[in-house]
Amino acid sequence: MKCRHCGAALDLPLVDLGSAPPSNAYLTEQALHAPESWFPLRVLVCENCWLVQTEDFSRADELFDADYAYFSGFSSSWLSHCERYVNTMAARFALDANSHVVEIAANDGYLLQYVKARQIPCTGVEPTASTAAAARARGIPIVEDFFGVRLAQALATDGRQADLIVANNVLAHVPDINDFVAGFAVLLKSHGVATFEFPHLLRLVSESQFDTIYHEHFSYLSLTAVGRIFAAAGLDIFDVEEHPTHGGSLRVFAQRSDTGQHPHSERVDELLLREKQAGLCSTDFYRGFQIQTDRIKNDFLAFLIEARRQEKTVAAYGAAAKGNTLMNYAGIRPDLVAFVADRNPAKQGKYMPGSRIPIFDEEQLRVVKPDFVVVLPWNLSTEITRQLNYTKDWGARLVRAIPTLEYF
Repeated sequence: MKCRHCGAALDLPLVDLGSAPPSNAYLTEQALHAPESWFPLRVLVCENCWLVQTEDFSRADELFDADYAYFSGFSSSWLSHCERYVNTMAARFALDANSHVVEIAANDGYLLQYVKARQIPCTGVEPTASTAAAARARGIPIVEDFFGVRLAQALATDGRQADLIVANNVLAHVPDINDFVAGFAVLLKSHGVATFEFPHLLRLVSESQFDTIYHEHFSYLSLTAVGRIFAAAGLDIFDVEEHPTHGGSLRVFAQRSDTGQHPHSERVDELLLREKQAGLCSTDFYRGFQIQTDRIKNDFLAFLIEARRQEKTVAAYGAAAKGNTLMNYAGIRPDLVAFVADRNPAKQGKYMPGSRIPIFDEEQLRVVKPDFVVVLPWNLSTEITRQLNYTKDWGARLVRAIPTLEYF
């Protein structure tokens, strides 16, 4: 396989998670009687540009289909993060009724609802029909398509160039990262700004966050790699922020290389230096990740087997994609985890892909009263701990597996 960005041969492995179905391909009752498509889940490192990437086996249109079940608007902490973002960007870049904001991967309108509330004209780009329909129901204009140079040119021709382009947690999801990024240089106005948020590779590796690896994530990103990709596409990074979301994310600010006038922040050079000092541009940084991954898997399995031996009931909360990676790599089935509770109606009544564990609404926790509740979206532990405080009434304990098995 060749690197998605620079074309160099890929020989350095990060991790091999065996095989799994797409992590958001939740199963209906009818689908339980049919075979699932499983793909190898192996991640490689480019030793030329340091882009970390999954091996090619599945296409984006197979992963992000009409029944795509990930809706961003069900996490209150994420919504608060997005509202703060909109308020901060509107003030920093003087966005008003004469501006135009475009969000790539607008999902269910979770962020653009706050842009719309400020009466700033906006457009969402969202290829999945289910989430696009939810955004339209909020009154947000949606272009239902995959983003790249072709669509950027069409939007620009249609008079929809952007003062601000938002790209939250989508840069990792695109198979052709060069075409995707090049589209931003086309769609931005001469003074425009694009912001990208994505989980930071440095945190993923150092904290053994292997469950954030799944087929929908084609790339795992550092500022080092993103800087090279952006420069090749005509974009210049002028600022970067670190945020706690998704286990530790970067927010990168970019402008057109030919016309951008925003001054460069020292934070860019400081973070690039920190990545280099951590060894991110050396092979040794990546070599121990498989060992850490297997340790987490084995500890989690040992906990579940011991709970079953003691006739304790284990349920899970949050039918998140990261949970599917954990369940499928560990080979967990309903005999060890009875069910998953989730607030998203699009997932309720379905089954986790691969493990085929049933998904219910949250009321099922009160009915069954499990002894343990495994929090699969561990990045939302603070929010979920408050939400599930009532489980203490029957003595249940909350558990998470990553980065280490712990009760909280």
